[in-house]
Amino acid sequence: MSIDRFIIKKLDSCHEEHTRQNLVRLFKLRIQKAEKAENKNYKIS
Repeated sequence: MSIDRFIIKKLDSCHEEHTRQNLVRLFKLRIQKAEKAENKNYKIS
């Protein structure tokens, strides 16, 4: 299972607000990292 699917699955089942906030923050960071990598690949090509 990819880490992204793991985070989404945990968000779906998590009920503690602090943990949910941390999972959302982690997921946002992963999205930003993927966007930067994608933009970097476009600049190279």
